[in-house]
Amino acid sequence: MHAPLAGIVGALDETQLELMRACIERELEARLQGGPSGPSGMSGGSHAGADGLGAETLHSIVTALSGAPGMGGGACPRGAARRGGEAPYPPPAPQGAKDVPCPAQSFEVPEGVKHLTSEQLDELTATFHAWFGAAATPVQRRSRGRLWVAFLMMRHGALRLGEALALDDTADLDPVRQLAIVRGHGGREIQLPGPVMREVQRVLDDPMMFGLRGRVFRMDQGYVRRKFYERAAECSIPKEYLNPRVIRHSRAVELLRGGVPLKIVQGILGHQSMNQTANYLRFSDDDVRRIVHHYLNKETRMKTSARNAFTGRVTSVVKDGLLVEVELTTNSGLKVVSVITEESAQNLGVGTGKVMTATVKAPWVILAREENRLKTSARNRYAGKVARVNLSEIAAEVVVDLPEGTTVCALLTVESVKALDLEPGTDILVMFKAFSVILNVE
Repeated sequence: MHAPLAGIVGALDETQLELMRACIERELEARLQGGPSGPSGMSGGSHAGADGLGAETLHSIVTALSGAPGMGGGACPRGAARRGGEAPYPPPAPQGAKDVPCPAQSFEVPEGVKHLTSEQLDELTATFHAWFGAAATPVQRRSRGRLWVAFLMMRHGALRLGEALALDDTADLDPVRQLAIVRGHGGREIQLPGPVMREVQRVLDDPMMFGLRGRVFRMDQGYVRRKFYERAAECSIPKEYLNPRVIRHSRAVELLRGGVPLKIVQGILGHQSMNQTANYLRFSDDDVRRIVHHYLNKETRMKTSARNAFTGRVTSVVKDGLLVEVELTTNSGLKVVSVITEESAQNLGVGTGKVMTATVKAPWVILAREENRLKTSARNRYAGKVARVNLSEIAAEVVVDLPEGTTVCALLTVESVKALDLEPGTDILVMFKAFSVILNVE
């Protein structure tokens, strides 16, 4: 096993192993197709090690596993992808991703916070890089190179303009550990993506920079702001968004969207209070309900073999001396009715407001085409759409999505699936009897 990975593989969970496997599979696929194994990065591409994995691939694997974004950020989505030929970026969300809410993808940015999307940041980065590369003379290349590395510090390190221009390029950059060291008030060490640090070092090692070493970043703030505004004519971003403050806000949002914990983003930005960092995000009531509903159900599914588990609060209890009818309402608004014995209700401590979980085994779920308008005694009836059908020789697993976000699984015979003509997208009624619903508490 490659040395940089040997120390961490033993501690990986299933999701992390899947991330690593995706990176390696992409590497092998590229080689089989005859393409380069890694991206042609800013510093000239990747070089395969002795055992065959490219340095860029290793970087993308370790980046994904550590939760730190690469050039564009992004650890929340499962898997990894490359875009633009330079560094790892988060892949587009797969179809159905909305059914698995990720808090990092669900928050809204308050209206008062001006920021750019990751795509706009990529466009601005490409604009600056092309401007730097178009320098006609060595003197112009030196001047533009200073602005280019300052931009990279702000774009990927979320540095304030004053912090970027105060850097000592001989003492405050650690290329081995890939760190930028901010000194003074709010001092901190900021981890930079490997390709970014290599590009900064490449520019600093240009012979034209030798006379400026130690003060490459020392430029007038007004001059830097003016050069930012000038880039507006070369890209589609409005001029008022092309300033260092917006770039800093944008990097903060990008990190949060990438799944980096709020506390870590606070440290990167140098905020004294986490409340300052929290100003970048806001969750709507619908987002809160959907996220809580998903993770409550996820917890339940980890502790029971039942495919259908609904966690919520008891909203109604009706007793008749022998049986008890219990209505449970989930965070997404789904109502599930169960009928249990009086003794069971007492043992469970059933009462209005109590948090409980209702489970229904897949064989107990009944499916019917809505156009049949069947009359049934089933208390729990929901309209939904077939998400997928998994067939075996004898039985079939049918997964149905309900409008409020719940997924229900039914186990049918293959003949029943054929009779109902079930396929993804089919409108279907999901039913199960109240006596089929089992209640439990933690």
